[in-house]
Amino acid sequence: MIERALLSVYDKTGLDQFATGLRDLGVELVASGGTRAVLTEQNLPVTDVSALTATPEMMGGRVKTLHPRIHAGILARRDQPDDIDALEENDIRPFDLVCVNLYPFGDIVARKDTTEEAAVEMVDIGGPAMLRAAAKNFVHVVPICSSEQYDFVLSELQSKGEISVATRRELAAEAFAYTAAYEATIANWFADRESFPDKLIVPLRKVTDLSYGENPHQRGAYYVEAGARRHLLSRVDQLGGKALSFNNLNDLNAARLIIEEFAVPACAIIKHANPCGVAVGGSLIEAYTKALASDPVSAFGGVVAVNRSIDSELAQILSEQFIEVVMAPSFSDDALESLGRRDGLRILANEERRRQIPGERDYRRVMGGMLVQDVDSDLDERDAMEVAAGNAPSETEWGDLLFAWRVAKHVASNAIVLSKDLATIGIGGGQMSRVDAVKIAIAKALEHGHDLKGSVLASDAFFPFADGPAAAFDVGVVAIIQPGGSKRDAEVIEAVEKADARMVLSGRRHFRH
Repeated sequence: MIERALLSVYDKTGLDQFATGLRDLGVELVASGGTRAVLTEQNLPVTDVSALTATPEMMGGRVKTLHPRIHAGILARRDQPDDIDALEENDIRPFDLVCVNLYPFGDIVARKDTTEEAAVEMVDIGGPAMLRAAAKNFVHVVPICSSEQYDFVLSELQSKGEISVATRRELAAEAFAYTAAYEATIANWFADRESFPDKLIVPLRKVTDLSYGENPHQRGAYYVEAGARRHLLSRVDQLGGKALSFNNLNDLNAARLIIEEFAVPACAIIKHANPCGVAVGGSLIEAYTKALASDPVSAFGGVVAVNRSIDSELAQILSEQFIEVVMAPSFSDDALESLGRRDGLRILANEERRRQIPGERDYRRVMGGMLVQDVDSDLDERDAMEVAAGNAPSETEWGDLLFAWRVAKHVASNAIVLSKDLATIGIGGGQMSRVDAVKIAIAKALEHGHDLKGSVLASDAFFPFADGPAAAFDVGVVAIIQPGGSKRDAEVIEAVEKADARMVLSGRRHFRH
């Protein structure tokens, strides 16, 4: 039976309804600080923790529940005579339910310019201690750590008059996972953000189950990291359409990373986490038209992402194409109505650019472990690049080179991107041979009727031989951007000079495996 509950929550969402439900069942309420104040405002009878401990809160609230009269009441085993005797000798009454959620450390440190002092103040001490104690003693105490648990706990109490051991065990597991993720978030923040600590724990929280994983026989779910918003991909909301799949989310992530490379109107069309068309333009319609023209065959059934609001005119154009997902910062009402008529089309809004979190890492699962690296988020600046062959590119060529270079960073290696007029016209990605990647990019461009004369080429890593550049020059490519660093750079430079072309060395490669 649940006769006495201890409530101490930072997030007061749903607290008044939950506490009212408990009180209606005859449960005595005990609370601390702000929790007690909220319940008092609701005219609920509640006992202050300090009345039990005979000690007022001190040090600005840092010490209030760290007391034997609280923890003995949580940890006492009702089937152990010694524990019961200890309670009686010290005039301590046990708690049957403990409801605690913690200071939002992850949310606070994710904010821009959070000071160390402010972050440290969000390290909860008493909360985790009470919650872990309740979870340890789950056979006798019901541990609750989230407002999302309130309804089903009340429902079980109302229908059965008690909480089953199976439910208690499930709640205990959630409580331990909750405190473990909380401590991991704090530990990672305290660790040197420029290094890789000896112990790295990635706290994740499930947002939703997915219909399946990469393939129908694989299960899948979407989790967020501590500090990230409980939205899809951190700051994305779904406005309409079918539920998103594992592959949709993977493609959307790739699309968003590309789009955020550009400040001018831009469009990226993604299939299998690779771009099949990317362009920028004076307007969003121009950018989309150029991106689609890059490879309209591959764009069929793809993900379209843009970095400007979609109006009714563009929505009408999009609705005439078969696409799985469309993402934009916002949509006009007419655009939403038009796109909403397309059966199953998933419509998503990312209202603001995502700020890169300092020290953010990239994780790759391997057998028995995890590969961890810094996120490849830096933008390579033109001033740091070297014109290694031919005359300096014209400003038009520089624009195409830098555009292609930004796109190449998001294509699976080996990656080759051909561009002209600030649009991709041929992409070759995921190849074991770099010259094969060049040939595929050229074949794609020719297949869709693009004029390669005056185009430029970007390669995500150096050319080990001159055959790749030579194949590009044969079809009209006039400039190349690549990292350089091959033993045969001189051979490649010679091929560029022979073709009366130009080559820029960035000094940095962008493999994506």
